[in-house]
Amino acid sequence: MYMQQDAEECWTQLLYTLSQRLGVADADGTSSPTFNDLFSVELSSRISCAESEEETTEKERVYSLKCHISQDVNYLLDGLKLAMKTELEKVSPKLQRSCVHMKQTSINDLPLYLTVQFVRFFWKRESNQKAKILRKVEYPLLLDVFELCSQELQEKLKKPREILRAEDDVKAGLTKSKENDNAAGASSAAGISEEGCKKKVTGYYDLVAVLTHKGRSADSGHYVAWVKQDNGKWIQFDDHQPIPQKEEDITRLSGGGDWHMAYILLYKAKLVTEAGDGC
Repeated sequence: MYMQQDAEECWTQLLYTLSQRLGVADADGTSSPTFNDLFSVELSSRISCAESEEETTEKERVYSLKCHISQDVNYLLDGLKLAMKTELEKVSPKLQRSCVHMKQTSINDLPLYLTVQFVRFFWKRESNQKAKILRKVEYPLLLDVFELCSQELQEKLKKPREILRAEDDVKAGLTKSKENDNAAGASSAAGISEEGCKKKVTGYYDLVAVLTHKGRSADSGHYVAWVKQDNGKWIQFDDHQPIPQKEEDITRLSGGGDWHMAYILLYKAKLVTEAGDGC
């Protein structure tokens, strides 16, 4: 019997397969970006037990950030924060029994392309099937993940963010370009060396694609892709039909009804070159 498969599972499996085939580290010493540089997020977690005062840390790499949805979540950043502070039950070596632990997670390394998944489907015991959360959760065209980063990464991001602000001021005509020659640099791909210049992430990401789900069930409905073109215009890809869209149409995919609803977001990093990186 035909059954629709989950798009997030497909995307994750696709990235995992590519990582196995392409590798996650440079093999020949070149400066080309690795697969981790492109898509992988490194997370650092602190797990603590209030009863025993035990604390452990762990690191992991994931291919997407999760946006958990509750009654208090109205914006993407709220859902991302919610997903990074969770409770879990595990055995305490000190107490020799299972007890509740708090897990606080932060981002330790950022990729060129950041995938965000809205956790809209959950298992409903009463009906013994997956149910969909229809709640509206607004997301930005420009995402700033600085608050989600570890203190160590935040320190690394401060200088690139200053450079990006200086570049934006020049573009807006607020300052003269000569005043920012020593600070500003050109944007390009992370980890790619152009004329000896190393590109730096800033913590800012531009929305470049949205995958929506239309329907009330995880096992049915319709997936549609909305992709930003190089000229800044958006196109809706509904099977074989490409349909031009306005930017305001993209922000209306945040949920709250039976219309197309954002399920996966793909953001692209805003990058700068720091002076002194061989430039």
